[in-house]
Amino acid sequence: MKKNNSKKKRKKLIYDILCCKEYVPMRAKELAVLLEIPAGKREDLHKVLDELLKEGKISINKRGRYEAVRGKENRSKEKNSKEKNRKERKQNNLTGTFIGNAKGFGFVRPENEEEEDIFVSEENTGNAFHMDTVQVQILREGSSEHRREGAVIKVLEHGMETVVGTFEKSDSFGFLVPDNRKIAKDIFIPLEHTKGAVTGDKIVAQIRSYGSKNRNPEGRIVEILGHTGEKGVDVLSVARSYDLPMEFPEKVTKQAERVKTVLNEGDFFGRMDLRDWTMVTIDGEDAKDLDDAVSLTKEGEFYRLGVHIADVTNYVQYNSALDREAKKRGTSVYLADRVIPMLPKELSNGICSLNAGEDRLALSCIMDIDSRGNVIGHKICETVIHVDRRMSYTVVNQILMHEEKALTQEYIDLVPMFFLMHELSLLLRKNRRKRGAIDFDFPESKVILDENGKPVAIYPYEHNAATELIEDFMLLANETVAEEYYFRGIPFVYRTHENPDPEKIEAAFSIIRAGGVKVKKAKEEVQPKEIQAIIRQIEGLECEPFYSRLLLRSMKQAKYTTDCIGHFGLAARYYCHFTSPIRRYPDLQIHRIIKETLRGRMTPEKKRHYEGILDEVSRQSSTLERRAEEVERETIKMKKAEFMAAHIGEEFEGVISGIMEWGFYVELSNTVEGLVHVNTLIDDYYVYNREQYTLTGEERGKTYRMGQKVRVRVQQADVTTKTVDFSVVIGRKEE
Repeated sequence: MKKNNSKKKRKKLIYDILCCKEYVPMRAKELAVLLEIPAGKREDLHKVLDELLKEGKISINKRGRYEAVRGKENRSKEKNSKEKNRKERKQNNLTGTFIGNAKGFGFVRPENEEEEDIFVSEENTGNAFHMDTVQVQILREGSSEHRREGAVIKVLEHGMETVVGTFEKSDSFGFLVPDNRKIAKDIFIPLEHTKGAVTGDKIVAQIRSYGSKNRNPEGRIVEILGHTGEKGVDVLSVARSYDLPMEFPEKVTKQAERVKTVLNEGDFFGRMDLRDWTMVTIDGEDAKDLDDAVSLTKEGEFYRLGVHIADVTNYVQYNSALDREAKKRGTSVYLADRVIPMLPKELSNGICSLNAGEDRLALSCIMDIDSRGNVIGHKICETVIHVDRRMSYTVVNQILMHEEKALTQEYIDLVPMFFLMHELSLLLRKNRRKRGAIDFDFPESKVILDENGKPVAIYPYEHNAATELIEDFMLLANETVAEEYYFRGIPFVYRTHENPDPEKIEAAFSIIRAGGVKVKKAKEEVQPKEIQAIIRQIEGLECEPFYSRLLLRSMKQAKYTTDCIGHFGLAARYYCHFTSPIRRYPDLQIHRIIKETLRGRMTPEKKRHYEGILDEVSRQSSTLERRAEEVERETIKMKKAEFMAAHIGEEFEGVISGIMEWGFYVELSNTVEGLVHVNTLIDDYYVYNREQYTLTGEERGKTYRMGQKVRVRVQQADVTTKTVDFSVVIGRKEE
């Protein structure tokens, strides 16, 4: 009886809080912080909230926050809610994001990321605009042959406010032709809102009306980026189409300019002085924001590895203009011809950057490692460091591979440390492989531009011994920091990668199995070692790139979370991003947490503060990271198309990297990928085999399959759509 009374009191207390005028809608976690309920004892709170939801006394708003039901009787609300749910179930309605297509049809990406997209034919798109949040009614369930099909029945919220494109002017009005081909209609621009733009200008227009089936959207020009063909305008247009912030607000710039550019003895107080330690930075030749330095010594069988990271939080205070702008940007973005930094260059390239020959403030993770590669002790501390030399990946690799004797002589004092680093790197890499870490070896594309921004060379940016040792050291530091703060029980931001969905991974396994590769049937949960075993089997095979991409696509995306659920791809139980606070906001945020802890300031109030903000930091950082990756990918695709446009009619050797009903993709040795349309294969009528991913001629029996080498001719390269088309060279014997 007492237990029931206690439960009623808790329910009344929580309901009264939600009804209070001063109450601001909160998530369950924030309510728990408010009520001072420890992390491990929140089950009762969730039960109470669930009961109040069932009773119709409270509801969850669009942002996932709890609030009291107001304005109607609770019973009536409960009844209406049940009726609404019943109708929605009957109608089979879902909410999601509408993704348009130039041909008029589109897809709805459900809010539940686990669900497959829903195809929406042109006649069923309603008034939906690309990136709108819509309600869609399912018209036909999916099958092995067809995806689900639906109709947009309501636009809930518009997702785009501005559109980037090319301006076309007539005597009395103008049109914006969108760069984004997923926007099916041109944007009408009244003459009074053209802002002096001329035909061929790249512009940004604010949408004033989203149009309808029979009427084009309408907008007004808010920015003229430049004329088509002018240096940098193409990349700028892509960046602006993703709403990337190009300039820092005046307040942020002024705050950055006020930061002092040199250190004095007072800055070193309370810090471990490591200025006499031999350490280097190792980065790409063109890197300017150097946020990590490394040191290594060995005594007997024990290594002492130091990973020293720029102490950016010393200059970017919480909730300052600099901090708010960094959070808004989330990450630095590296485009084909420029970097859009998370922090102003006064910080990113200046006082925060670990420039050689300068005293710098750092947060160091110093690890003692035994002969088997195990971390047997570590220390995370605030330090002052002095980098001896700025090294590049190319130079260090040449030294390690004994390629340049002159370089070995030039850096003779550092050479023993480089070989010791290589020795430790191989040991750490062997350990990661042993536990099942997955290593997808996809070469990144390096695009070389001339002084006018035109691509003059494209080649794969391959990993080497130097890039691998830095990667190994950073991974180890990230794991070490994550493990310590997990066991401290302090609110933190982790980098997590969930286990793949069993159905998706089994679908990939089936295709690989059909190709003759030994693959076990996926169980409830596949283990990283199983993926690793497949990668080892296919290594060196012609089909390796395709199968590797297939496996990668079957996995979930890594993201930032406040729950430490592990990293599947790395086979790591504890993982975070600690090593790049100049260019990633989550790293900057956890540096603050670490310093608060080191200084004894992690009070219960501070813990509640971080519990209240870190969910949003994690969610937003994950979203902004995906945006950055997409815009980086799009600019590279555009420059590849521009490069190949200068090679129309030329022949190249390539490998088939993907096969679909409409043709097959061929990847060249320079990483450029193009499509051979099936209707260009005029020597026969080709049939697509969905299970084996092949195209086979009905008359001659010729088959195109994954990994097959082919010789192709460049037919077309479209910079606007960022696509390249090939044709197979007839009359040549393919290898």
